[in-house]
Order: sequence, then structure tokens, then C-alpha cells
Amino acid sequence: MIAPIPDLLIAPVVSAALAEDLGRAGDVTAQACIEAHARLDAVFAARQNGVVAGLACARLAVLALDPDAKFEAMVADGHEVQPGEVLAKVEANARALLSAERTALNLLGRLSGVATLTRDYVQAVAGTGARIADTRKTTPGLRHLEKYAVRCGGGLNHRFGLDDAILIKDNHVAASGGVGEALRRARAAAGHLMKIEVEVDSLAQLEEALPHRPDVIMLDNFSLDDLRKAVAMTGGAVTLEASGGVNLQTVRGIAETGVQVISVGALTHSASVLDIGLDAV
Repeated sequence: MIAPIPDLLIAPVVSAALAEDLGRAGDVTAQACIEAHARLDAVFAARQNGVVAGLACARLAVLALDPDAKFEAMVADGHEVQPGEVLAKVEANARALLSAERTALNLLGRLSGVATLTRDYVQAVAGTGARIADTRKTTPGLRHLEKYAVRCGGGLNHRFGLDDAILIKDNHVAASGGVGEALRRARAAAGHLMKIEVEVDSLAQLEEALPHRPDVIMLDNFSLDDLRKAVAMTGGAVTLEASGGVNLQTVRGIAETGVQVISVGALTHSASVLDIGLDAV
């Protein structure tokens, strides 16, 4: 079971999306065509294979416009679905349900797409011992939801923001005068619970980093041969994260070098929306 995100954290995203769609006058089509007190039974159903994430977004979108609506999830987030499978049943005021439909489907489809792509990467490295992690390359305003979807697909979360951990990247190295100096400063500033990761782009930088005992070293755009050399050099003394040039065709080879983590920006910046529909019954 995936630990759910509290509704309190989801509701602002749903409210903003509904407000964007309803505009200044509300759903003029529903108001024109449907009687005010009409009720509608419908189902959210998958139209392709995938992994579900974001059912709470759909529920909150419906309840925001009809607090008396009944929403029954038929599966849990993280569940693998087949075309035609019912994800949730809903009974609500017809105007409200149709006004909430696009917001519900946008969020549910987006998050399910992230979960599905993550599942594909996780399956691609199965048996190697490597774990798939996301990045901060997320849709503005949706980071906590997209990272939740990554967990639904079996992946790991990297930093949520700039305040989670110290991550020294190439421009930090350039601005501070080198890998060793950047790590020295980071170690002096970090509290006892703050982890330190440094990005290196060569075996020479890796060797420079090791005496400073970072918690994680990101191997950026290393060749497979250099990844294997890095694993041999560190001997398991530090967590190695491979990054750059990662796709579904390359990820297995990267995982087989022995790195512990592979971070993949595509999980959130390139996932396709999972096709899910709302169908009246």
C-alpha cells in the first residue's frame, strides 16, 4: 500500500484547477442543458493499460462542487489496470459532476501516466539491485503529487526542494573553486541530519570527492565503462547515483554496472497522460 497524501495538501491544487476551468461564470453548458437538481451515475474507467495514481484528486474535484456526492474507489492507487476496468463509481448532481469532469480527469490521467512510466523503468531494471528515482523536473505546482505518483509506480523520491538536502552540482563546483572545496564548505555548514550529495562528471572528480565523505555521489553522463570503474573505485563505501542519458533503452545497461540509484527526469517531464474516461451509466 502507498501511503496517501492528506486531502489538505491536495485540495489547493484541485481548487485552483477548478477555478481555472470554471472561469467567471461557471459551466454555462451544464447550466443551460441540465436541470438544477438532476442526478447522474457515472464511472471513471481506464481505456488503456497502466498504473493508477490520483484517485483522491478526482474525488475532491467532485466533492468540491457537490459535497453530497458519493464517490467509491474500486481500486487503490498503485494498482495496475486493464482497458475497461472501473477505477471509481460516482453519483452526484449532474451539473456538478460534469463541471468537475475535466479537472478530475486531467489530474488523474496525468498522475497515472507518471506512475505508469515509473513502473516501466522499475520493471526494466528488475533483478539488478538498482532503484529508480525521480528529479525536480516536475510540473510547477504539482511536485508533491507527481512525486507521489512516482511512489505509486514503485520509484524513489529524490529531493522535494532545495531545502531537503545539499546537492552540489557542476555550477556550484565552478562557483566555489572545485569539488573538494565545495564539499569542505558543505560539510562545515551541514547539520547532523543533512545529507550531502555531489555531482561529478569524471573519474578524476570522483577521486577528488571521496576523501570528503559525501553521502551520495552523482555520476553525471558517465559511460558504462566509467560507471563500472566508479563502482570498483568506491567499493560500496558511498551511494552512487547515475544520471544523464537515461531512457528505457539504456537504463538496464546502466543498472547492470552496479550503481545503486538511477535518477530519471523523464518520469515527470515526459510521461504521457494515461487515457481514463468518465462514462455515464
